[in-house]
Amino acid sequence: MTSLDSACWTRCLGSLLAKHETLPEAVTGQLDQETLRIRGARVHNLKNVSVEIPHNAITVVSGVSGSGKSSLAFDTVYAEGQRRYVESLSAYARQFLERMEKPDVDEISGIAPAVAIRQKNSTRNPRSTVATATEIYDYLRLFFARCGRTFCIKCGAEVCKDTPDAIAARVVSAGTGRRFYVLYQLKIAVPPPVVKPRKAERKKSTELGPDQIRLALLDLQKRGFNRLYQDGRVHEFISPESLLDVDFKKPVYVLVDRLAVSEEAKSRLIDSVEICYREGQGEAIVEFVADSNGGVAERMKFNERFECKNDGTIYQEPEPRLFSFNNPYGACPRCQGFGNTIDFDLNLVVPDPSKSLDEGAIEPWTKPRFRQLLNEAKQWAKSQGIPSNVPWRQLKEEQRQRILEGDPENDYEGVKGFFAWLERKKYKLHVRVFLSRYRGYAKCLECGGTRLRPEARAVRVAGKTITDICKFTVKEARVFFRELQLSEAQAKVADRILEEIRSRLQFLDEVGLDYLSLDRLTSTLSGGESQRIQLATSLGSHLVGALYVLDEPSIGLHPRDTKRLIDILKSLRDLGNTVLVVEHDPDTIAAADRVIDLGPGAGELGGKLLFAGTYHQILKDPKSITGRYLSGEMRIPVPNSRHKTTGRFLRIYGAALHNLKNVDAMIPLGMLTVVTGVSGSGKSTLVHDVLYKALLAKKNGGTEKEFCERLDGDERVREVVIVDQSPIGRTPRSNPATYLKAFDAIREVFADTPDAKRRGYSAGHFSFNVPGGRCETCQGDGTVTVEMQFLADVELICEECRGTRFKSSVLEVQYRGKNVHEVLGMTVREALAFFVNVPRVTAKLRIMNEIGLGYLRLGQSGTTLSGGEAQRLKLAAHLSRTENQGILYILDEPTTGLHFDDIAKLLAAFRKLLESGASLLVIEHNIDVIKSADWLIDMGPDGGDQGGKIIATGTPEQVARNAQSHTGKFLAKALQANGQAKRNGNGASNGTETVSGNGKNSDPALVRGSQ
Repeated sequence: MTSLDSACWTRCLGSLLAKHETLPEAVTGQLDQETLRIRGARVHNLKNVSVEIPHNAITVVSGVSGSGKSSLAFDTVYAEGQRRYVESLSAYARQFLERMEKPDVDEISGIAPAVAIRQKNSTRNPRSTVATATEIYDYLRLFFARCGRTFCIKCGAEVCKDTPDAIAARVVSAGTGRRFYVLYQLKIAVPPPVVKPRKAERKKSTELGPDQIRLALLDLQKRGFNRLYQDGRVHEFISPESLLDVDFKKPVYVLVDRLAVSEEAKSRLIDSVEICYREGQGEAIVEFVADSNGGVAERMKFNERFECKNDGTIYQEPEPRLFSFNNPYGACPRCQGFGNTIDFDLNLVVPDPSKSLDEGAIEPWTKPRFRQLLNEAKQWAKSQGIPSNVPWRQLKEEQRQRILEGDPENDYEGVKGFFAWLERKKYKLHVRVFLSRYRGYAKCLECGGTRLRPEARAVRVAGKTITDICKFTVKEARVFFRELQLSEAQAKVADRILEEIRSRLQFLDEVGLDYLSLDRLTSTLSGGESQRIQLATSLGSHLVGALYVLDEPSIGLHPRDTKRLIDILKSLRDLGNTVLVVEHDPDTIAAADRVIDLGPGAGELGGKLLFAGTYHQILKDPKSITGRYLSGEMRIPVPNSRHKTTGRFLRIYGAALHNLKNVDAMIPLGMLTVVTGVSGSGKSTLVHDVLYKALLAKKNGGTEKEFCERLDGDERVREVVIVDQSPIGRTPRSNPATYLKAFDAIREVFADTPDAKRRGYSAGHFSFNVPGGRCETCQGDGTVTVEMQFLADVELICEECRGTRFKSSVLEVQYRGKNVHEVLGMTVREALAFFVNVPRVTAKLRIMNEIGLGYLRLGQSGTTLSGGEAQRLKLAAHLSRTENQGILYILDEPTTGLHFDDIAKLLAAFRKLLESGASLLVIEHNIDVIKSADWLIDMGPDGGDQGGKIIATGTPEQVARNAQSHTGKFLAKALQANGQAKRNGNGASNGTETVSGNGKNSDPALVRGSQ
């Protein structure tokens, strides 16, 4: 289920689940005693697993990668909880929801409605932000609509309505005893002509006739008005001769009341103003009369329009939809709420920020045709005191804006004026070609990327607009709302709203996301960050009686922040929810009320229940590999020696992207370099957004200037490869054999058999991806999908090939007594023995066996592999290369989903890559990987604006001695546990096994996988 689906799911459940405290006592007691019982689960590789999960408790499912943890938690428990909820809906409603099939399980009882919170960030909506995803923005809109004050964009004066009470208060303050009239202007409508008048008659037809005036006056009299006012004179209806003196070509006013200033007259004045507003189209006039006491004649105009009283600009009254960029009412009309438009891209106009104006920083003005514009810009800059010999990036923001915006008063049009002039010449082909070189998605010029229309940005609370608050990080927003001072009336209205905002900000802070800005796009978040946002949203919803299924929530968290995450899980439990967590983190396992361990191996060697009980019981269980690692009986030791630096480095200078503070970094080649630091410290920015993109740009003939000032040593890197945990393929046809190209060699072996040659079969006939030898009924899938309308689609085994994928004639061809379908059913270990005399096959498969994937079947669908298995399979593909010299491999948190035992195998694969001449750059929080590194780059000190600096570099031993490094503190414990604190870390790696079976230690924190 996507993150958006999960949010909708949570809201749906909220409407159906009763609050915990409202349940009858008998029912409550019954629920408390119940457990979620699973009998005979056989989903994927699960082997008839039967287990009980207690309600209102935290249960952790552990085990090696591929042992069946996700199959049990997500594909069995969550899938059944969701399916039962959906089945309670009508058939009509079900057709709009995801189709779900029943898990292969004998019985599940005591299940609660389930909410899944996964690692995957599937949100690609460009309108979705951290604030909208957590519902903080919904409360902010309501808060600004109820408590915001609008200020004029032009003059800065506060915009307000003239309410009758405010008018009365102002008049009463003018001085007791002063006489005044309450008026409104008489407006007589001119009836439209029956026949369209000629030109000569048009002017005459707009004048009021006597009949129209008489009817208007009679209408006034009927409504109780008996006096008119004009030029200081009062004209009474009871003396018609005085009405003859009224000039109806000039403004005429209806006199509503005559009063003298006093407290007693206040209520009468309020009534009179309300009458004026009703009769005078929302306008009222108070005219003070000159008197003998020195009071001068004075006219005050009031209206009930929401407008600036200085310049008459009308504004929209604040309401929630005014602050929504998803609604046309509030969205910026130019960018329609996206925050960017297709316009000239500043990164293309100024591609090299290290250049000054003199050196041609503004690229289009370096062309011969427009060089005169550059000279004019330099002359203008000199007259304005803007240095033209200073690099663009070192100019003040205000100076850069002035160069871009222009200065029409001093005959300088600016960069924007230049492109506006070109837009008017677009009918010429060469101008369109020229413009296309500088076009791209740029920040909207009208709203400045804030997405809202000007009227919404004019509303303030405590001097801040809603867009100002959205630019805050979670940490800054917490401080703002904690220190916010409101008037008594505002506080009364906003009390509940602020409570919701503060609680949601607190939850985001507690899950370690205090460095994220509220306007950060959710599509740019990592899987771990996205999952923790959903976790914070779930806490904010205060749902009770639900089953939460979480997939490794500690991923992406520094060891420093793990305790806060555990507190969040406990809060969910204490609300009255059941929490089921797939996790490898020792601290999270230690905090669980119950631990379920699956294994013993992965794939077909796993799927068995090894242990179910408390944390203290698993430490003593000899069958559980997890328990042996947690107790310290098994551990991943520190390497006896590390690679020395060879003098070959990648050097980055002046990286200032996102939150990086002008970072200079040195990355040694031919070594395992690990980038560490707390969440949000700038690790991914440095590795992915600066180094990787700068290397690609230089390889493609571009420049690195967009990402950093300088990049040296890139000539030593001939290829950059990112190895992630994404699936090896998206169709059932992708499998380990095809991914490693081993199936090509296997097909050639079958094509070389005498039987195949006699039939005229080539290697292509033994492929299920192309027509020829494959079954055409199922097109090589082995299954046929039958659509079942509003029920889940049913996959049936193909009747033609019986699931073998090939035609019967192809299956008749055998090699050593096995056909191609039977060979694809072999495990890697079985295939190594079967093809022992075929080196071109065994060379590919041997590497898979060496890195712990010997249990996989050659034809196993790639979609059934776990993230850790997919990643190691990709590493195996790279290890099968004959030459890795000059290749830089980048891995972002490769231990995601990996058990302690899997991490040992992963480190073995790393060593093999290093021995073949490769370089490894890894972003990681896992202490076992960090302590095994040859070189560390630790970033921090904290996340967001408090990060972006390199705190420490060197060997793990050197970083462990750095008092400023958060990573160093946890690293020092791990090194001490291995008795390595005083080792200097020099020498070449000996490539020994990293798993040791001795050296007991009762403290799991010291032998942690990712503390």
